[in-house]
Amino acid sequence: MLAIQLPDSIEERLTLLAIESGRTKSALVSEAIFEYIDDLEDFYLAEARVRENHQAISIVDVERILGL
Repeated sequence: MLAIQLPDSIEERLTLLAIESGRTKSALVSEAIFEYIDDLEDFYLAEARVRENHQAISIVDVERILGL
């Protein structure tokens, strides 16, 4: 269980979206949080991989390798 306070403008948008989509506000918020966390996990995983492997390839080299 999680309780949050939203600014009035976000609450209004969420309420309208719930009405228009026929979904509950809870379902919409859960979906938004899931998507955001999924993106954050991908970002932090990529960031960790970059730190582990300091080898980088310039865009010029990538284009050359790909024949672009």
